[in-house]
Amino acid sequence: MASEHVKKKSLRVALIASERTVCEYSMFMERLLVGLADESVPVALVCPPDCRLDAVFTGTAEIIRHPVFDLPFMGRLNLRLLVERLGKFNPTVLHCLCERQALLTAQLAHRLDLPYMLTVNSLQKRRPPLPVASSHCRRVIVPAKSIADNLTGLYPRFADLIQQINVGTFVADAGGCFSGASAVATMVVAHPLDEADALENLFGVARHLLIDGYEFMMVVVGGGRADRQLWKLLAALGLLPVVTLVPSLLPWRPVLASGDIFIRPRPSRTFDPLLLEAMSVGTAVAGCRGGVDDLIIENQTAVVFDPDDEQSIMRTLKQLLDRRELASQIARSAQDYLRQNHSVSRMISDLFQTYQEVQE
Repeated sequence: MASEHVKKKSLRVALIASERTVCEYSMFMERLLVGLADESVPVALVCPPDCRLDAVFTGTAEIIRHPVFDLPFMGRLNLRLLVERLGKFNPTVLHCLCERQALLTAQLAHRLDLPYMLTVNSLQKRRPPLPVASSHCRRVIVPAKSIADNLTGLYPRFADLIQQINVGTFVADAGGCFSGASAVATMVVAHPLDEADALENLFGVARHLLIDGYEFMMVVVGGGRADRQLWKLLAALGLLPVVTLVPSLLPWRPVLASGDIFIRPRPSRTFDPLLLEAMSVGTAVAGCRGGVDDLIIENQTAVVFDPDDEQSIMRTLKQLLDRRELASQIARSAQDYLRQNHSVSRMISDLFQTYQEVQE
């Protein structure tokens, strides 16, 4: 017991994150930071200078902004300053939380002669190759089996390093799906607004539902270069009274909890933390297969449609709107699945154990 106590006290973790990771995985990061604080593990968080941390409880973590000078030709100086700051913190393990910072983390591991872990949240392509320093990388952490299979196929030499650790969430005690007396259903859609075509079929279905007399509100959460086109499309379809676009909001959980149905309109190549949280708060999920779709288990955690077929989307949404008890049953089943496979305590325990193994 005494030796275990010494190991816990000696562990010092430096987390390296991009701005996108802090925004999209804010709930995961907060739970990780709180979990490490509960274990009395000193933590440093390396993130970009303009990165907003007000939505993430950082606790006692030391915040290190990088780069210091956001100017051309200052890369070497910025790296040297970061190495000096981390050297003063004296980490024993580096954990890169996303692929975007993989190269930086590999450079830091080499300069500081430290072992590191790399989290990969997305399906990878063969080019450009994922930068992994085989001399210092001890684990490649993935949140889904589909990503593990993808990496094993692309990088068989790293197969022994790949470890799946499920992202944890807190599952609500009660289901939010159609729990109120209101006849008006609320549908929440979370999707990047980069291409208008991605939501065109869904908006066409919304128009038909409105014509057929269904009462609903649809909230589309996201941001991107196509938002102006989408507003014009909504106006042309006569959907402005029932469909609204809102920018990405933090915190996410209250927004998701306000919905009865959560829709993932297109496959995603990245693990979707909003899908996980939508299930956890008890909304009924309608989604599509493809990409990182491990959470979408047909008729257990979600109902499934073909995103390129308006009739398929229509049938699926009508099924949930017409059979509210079925929708609530799907939502409860998804919550049970998360309790068994995506607990926060299990996630923290697995990561803490992995940090110790990597350090040793």
